[in-house]
Amino acid sequence: MDVRLWSAGLVEEHGERLHAVAYRILGSASEADDAVQEAWLRVSAADTEDVENIAGWLTTVVARVCLNMLRTRERRREEPLDVPAPDRAGGGDAGRIERDPGAGAAGRAVGPPEVADPEREAVLAESVGLAMLVVLDTLTPAERVAFVLHDMFAVPFDGIGTLLERSPAAVRQLASRARRRVKGADSGAGQGGAGQAAAADRARHREVVEAYFAASRDGDFEALLALLDPEVVLRADAAALPGPEPVVLRGIRAVAGGATAAAERVRLSEPALVNGRPGLVMAPLGRLAVVLDFTVVAGRITAIDVIADPGRLRTVTVAVLD
Repeated sequence: MDVRLWSAGLVEEHGERLHAVAYRILGSASEADDAVQEAWLRVSAADTEDVENIAGWLTTVVARVCLNMLRTRERRREEPLDVPAPDRAGGGDAGRIERDPGAGAAGRAVGPPEVADPEREAVLAESVGLAMLVVLDTLTPAERVAFVLHDMFAVPFDGIGTLLERSPAAVRQLASRARRRVKGADSGAGQGGAGQAAAADRARHREVVEAYFAASRDGDFEALLALLDPEVVLRADAAALPGPEPVVLRGIRAVAGGATAAAERVRLSEPALVNGRPGLVMAPLGRLAVVLDFTVVAGRITAIDVIADPGRLRTVTVAVLD
């Protein structure tokens, strides 16, 4: 068979799945396009006569390209630029500038900044989950590849081990560490009555946060009033709003009014675990920008902390709600 016809047949049959693999590993539609294109170039030049599982082999080829891209991205993040950074506060690392101003939940810079097709990127991000993409960007390249391939695409550990040049047992550990990060290592209920009570409390907290999310998104002022404690306080750091100063809103009507005014921003958000309890993350295209941390007492929201400052975001732990 003509190699071009053979390659075209593979693209038609496997292209969508391979792009899904690449997008989840890289978190960028444009980079996933590049990875799949590079994979096809490798496939067209490869001897596949002895390949028995063509789908698995193609997945490995794409994953290897993605792994190399992740490692290159990591190296770029660690390299200082020669251009001195402006020193806004009169201190800090004046001779160093980050290549990506965003920051993930564990301090790792978030994704590539260039977005060629924002609408397509948004659709893909929503299909995977904003919180999931945020957490994936906190993983090491090896953890991310192991978790995506095994947990999302059911690739066996021995196959991933060949790709990562590690034993199946080591790959299992990588995937397990990544899974704990995704789900929140300490977010599960403990044993006995105390654990059950904590789980029930978190479930009630989640119900309130999700109701707030829905009411804010829909601009439902009355529903917000029913969720807020009369003495509720909202504190937003200076990076969360256009103005130069932090903002404090006190009282049920002020906070509800602020929430309805932010309806458009809420549509870019998603419920997630924030420092071990349900909250909201605003993550356009899966890149963490704002976190809302809620205090809930007796079924009412008593405080909301709006975090957007990159330094503060680095201290926040985000995980995916079940």
